[in-house]
Amino acid sequence: MLRRLHKEQPESFAFTPDNLAWARTQITKFPKGRQASAIIPLLWRAQEQEGWLSRPAIEHIAEMLDMAYMRALEVATFYFMFQLQPVGSVAHIQICGTTSCMICGAEDLVAVCKEKIAQKPFETSPDGKLSWEEVECLGACANAPMAQIGKDYYEDLTAERLGEILDEILAGKVPTPGPQNGRYASEPAMGLTSLKDYEADRHPENASVELATTIGDTIKRIDGSEVELEAPWHDFSQEVGEAEPSRGVEKAPDHPIDETGVDKREAVAGGKAHPKSYEPAQAAEEAEEDIGEKPEQLSGPRGGGADDLKKIKGVGPKLEKMLNSLGFYHFDQIAGWTEAEVAWVDHHLEGFKGRVSRDDWVSQAKALTSDDET
Repeated sequence: MLRRLHKEQPESFAFTPDNLAWARTQITKFPKGRQASAIIPLLWRAQEQEGWLSRPAIEHIAEMLDMAYMRALEVATFYFMFQLQPVGSVAHIQICGTTSCMICGAEDLVAVCKEKIAQKPFETSPDGKLSWEEVECLGACANAPMAQIGKDYYEDLTAERLGEILDEILAGKVPTPGPQNGRYASEPAMGLTSLKDYEADRHPENASVELATTIGDTIKRIDGSEVELEAPWHDFSQEVGEAEPSRGVEKAPDHPIDETGVDKREAVAGGKAHPKSYEPAQAAEEAEEDIGEKPEQLSGPRGGGADDLKKIKGVGPKLEKMLNSLGFYHFDQIAGWTEAEVAWVDHHLEGFKGRVSRDDWVSQAKALTSDDET
């Protein structure tokens, strides 16, 4: 299937501050000089932010990763997970149409989409809230037919149930994902044939469904509220700066653009076909801005002497010395840190970034101030 960029493109793209911080964190997961390996998560994040993947977004990410535009375009056009045209603002319905699902009624599900959303794939519903497409195997063959909506699978579907799910979405509700016929997971449709002793003890929903419904993370798009730690071995400030918003298509006689809006430039010497890159000094300067909020610090321990911070799981002599150098000597200081202050400390623990969040020092410190064990 030929995948082209949409003929109508926005003027520019920029990550929101939260998503930019998240994107920077992804880049830290890869060794210096290998930041292009972050291309898929960054493209996905841009799509989650905007609803689809535009050309300015692709080029903006290419600049962040010091990649040729063409290389980023190759990734975006290869993977079907990337939507290269606007889709429904609330949900995009992906109906599996491969063998198992086709045999079990996928065509009936497609008919529902045509009736309730639009006659053709990728067309949005009249209110712009929904769109649909037929996709290749999504790997839930034992629960055929099925559809992916947002991040979750809706399995064991019937045409009637899919229609109800679409109505629920349009009403502002979040349908419960997973099997829709009462099955727990992918056990035999006629009932368990083994492990029957455990059937009465299990939760009504499997762990994946329970977690998705508990945190409300089903059809909701990523919005930057997710927390993810930087790689502890990585000094991010020395490598990547913030790219300016991509300005969209800039036509030039020696770089023709065809009617689809695709720039025909290939990578040039040095692997760069984009108009700008970032010098290390500039990148370091742009990335130096502080993260979070600085907690209250002490110039030295209080009269009774410093607490033994090594009682906090994950804190050894080196980290204790580092905390003292930052002005933290007592459990009650750590116990009072807010999320923003935790982010600041995490960022300033050189060589141990992310340790505060990972080991939940705040909860441990609160326990220690009450003489509880951690």
